[in-house]
Amino acid sequence: MTAARDGLAALPANLKNNPRLGQWLSIRRDGTVHVRSGKVDLGQGISIALAQIVADGLGVNIERIHMVPASTAFSPNEGVTSGSLSVQDSGSALRQVCVEARAIYLRAAGVLLGAAPAGTQGFRILDGVISTSHGGPTTSYWALADEALLDVDATGATNQAGALTVANEPPVVIGQSIPRRDIAGKVIGAPAFVHDLRLPGMLFGRVLHPPSTGAELESTDLARVNAMPSVIATVRDGNFLGVVGQDEYQVVQACAKLASVSKWREAAALPNMHQLGEFLREQLRETSVVGEKTASVGAAPATGSQKHSASYSRPFLAHASIGPSCAVARFNQNANGNTLEVWSHTQGVYNLRADLALLLGMPADAITVQHVEGAGCYGHNGADDVAADAALLARAVPGVPVQVVWSREDELGAAPFGPAMAVDLAAELDADGRIRSWQHEAWSNGHGLRPGRGKSPVLLAGTLLAEPFERQVSVNAPLSAGGGAERNAVPLYDFDQWKATSHRLLTMPVRSSALRSLGAHCNVFAVESFMDELAHSAGVDSLDFRLKHLTDSRASDVLQAVAQNAGWSERHDAMPEGHGMGLAVTRYKNTGAYCAVAARVDASHDLRVTDLWITVDVGQVINPDGVTNQIEGGAIQTVSWVLKEEVQFDATRITSTTWADYPILKFSDVPRVQVNVLNRPDQQSVGAGEATHGPVAAAIANALFNAVGVRVRHMPFTPERVRQAALVG
Repeated sequence: MTAARDGLAALPANLKNNPRLGQWLSIRRDGTVHVRSGKVDLGQGISIALAQIVADGLGVNIERIHMVPASTAFSPNEGVTSGSLSVQDSGSALRQVCVEARAIYLRAAGVLLGAAPAGTQGFRILDGVISTSHGGPTTSYWALADEALLDVDATGATNQAGALTVANEPPVVIGQSIPRRDIAGKVIGAPAFVHDLRLPGMLFGRVLHPPSTGAELESTDLARVNAMPSVIATVRDGNFLGVVGQDEYQVVQACAKLASVSKWREAAALPNMHQLGEFLREQLRETSVVGEKTASVGAAPATGSQKHSASYSRPFLAHASIGPSCAVARFNQNANGNTLEVWSHTQGVYNLRADLALLLGMPADAITVQHVEGAGCYGHNGADDVAADAALLARAVPGVPVQVVWSREDELGAAPFGPAMAVDLAAELDADGRIRSWQHEAWSNGHGLRPGRGKSPVLLAGTLLAEPFERQVSVNAPLSAGGGAERNAVPLYDFDQWKATSHRLLTMPVRSSALRSLGAHCNVFAVESFMDELAHSAGVDSLDFRLKHLTDSRASDVLQAVAQNAGWSERHDAMPEGHGMGLAVTRYKNTGAYCAVAARVDASHDLRVTDLWITVDVGQVINPDGVTNQIEGGAIQTVSWVLKEEVQFDATRITSTTWADYPILKFSDVPRVQVNVLNRPDQQSVGAGEATHGPVAAAIANALFNAVGVRVRHMPFTPERVRQAALVG
């Protein structure tokens, strides 16, 4: 009994919450293995990495693995695909599922073959064919396939040390760059996304969002819209307006007409976008101490100490997905109760289902949410909101699927934004150039307002209804789950004493939620910029200064590796005037991937990032190419954030609702990116998708200072902001 309890306690959390083995895995008589992870592929390539884990875990060729898109109809509930946790959480669960499934099938094989070697190690598995180590007759997973075999709960009793081996043979595909299966079709434009989904009899819908937060609809003329070609239905529920029709183009035209005949009452409720730091520090807030370390008893006081302080910030950021949010919904009226089907690129099928149930007043089990790929997004964009829009419009035309696609203006103006942040840092340097004390304070809205986590829906449409749900204020996840605004506020370095404090705003004038890396982007930008400033003040090379304060050997390893790859020690030998190089390092969430960055910039005219060298340690590497792609993508996105991106607004409305007003990095602006992945087979695999955002931002800032002697502490680094920083000195 004790051993059984210990085994269950050792189960990965996601498997403990979804213990039925058959919910994760099906072995089929046709020679395939169907895998049902609760995580979704957002373009990060998680499907191939998880397939590699299962292929090695069972001992079958990866071509046999079929990854089933997540659905509330059958998938384990793994929450939201976020935080770079898919390999770490879903991967660890699938490893254990494979360990136990393999043991079950080997026991069944032993009965069939009349063999009972010690444990299961006397068997050999080769692409699913099972034989005893001494030869003789064989069987296979496919011959033994029976759903009842895996209709049991995980026990955790099987030794997890063998999770990555098959009958004591080494992994076959883990660690290899197995190509993704989706790229070829997407390159040639084959249907792949929810936008491409076409169901029989499908109609098209569009929603007219209010022009600003809190705007009230004073009047509209639905009759004029209903008279237009193709229109089947218009919907008004309070401030929620929409139209449904047969022809997509004509529905877009009808929505434009709806806008022209609708009059709104608006209020000037937004802050001054040019004084966001002051605004954040003045708001009603909830303050919490993230962590602290006090000086040891009897420690000698610092002599000849110097005090330094600096403030850093970032603006509100849009997700700016190239493909606007889209969903399809079908509302079915039945004598035994209504049902709803939704096809969505949500990051959490169960979370979306929970909020749709609250929004529509339906039982959750009457709603099915099926994941279909979208155009890529990291964080809480409009995917869940457009699903709610589609559901409300589908309710007006029962039995028929309705597709809703947001406009570019919707995507850039109505989706949640990444919160603006302000960070104040203070430190004391002793005469030896060592940091004796460190203070970190962050001001921000919370970084989480995702569906499925409260008693009231947070979907945008819910706040617009005639009987509206209360508009919620975003919150932060607990630090044990990675945190939100306070993510990476705890220092990576070994300081004698430090304190980190987070101030979460209790007001939210601009709707904000999770954006890739959450608070780590601004916190690491601030920390690593400040470390560079302190090194300069102490007259010490910034690489040596960082190493002097690091006791984490893995952090030191990535930092030294990136410095070597970038030619840090020789950087001054051939650096043209106006060019510079900077360094930064972090461990994402203090528990995830280690990432060090060297950036080279050309600031001789307008600021341009020319080169990025990145070294990353994600523990055991499942797919090196996948890790490299994630690191490259995150780095390029960060360059865009740092140089260009900033949500614009006046006193009433978001004004950056086109690419002209919200520019993103162009292909011609993309720097050369060199990625070095350190494989640690003895360490747990962790995600790579969000590790770069903080250190890339700081490395660019430090390179800019190295190039022209200007410290820019407020993103984005537009030409005007660089000039302002130069004037301030």
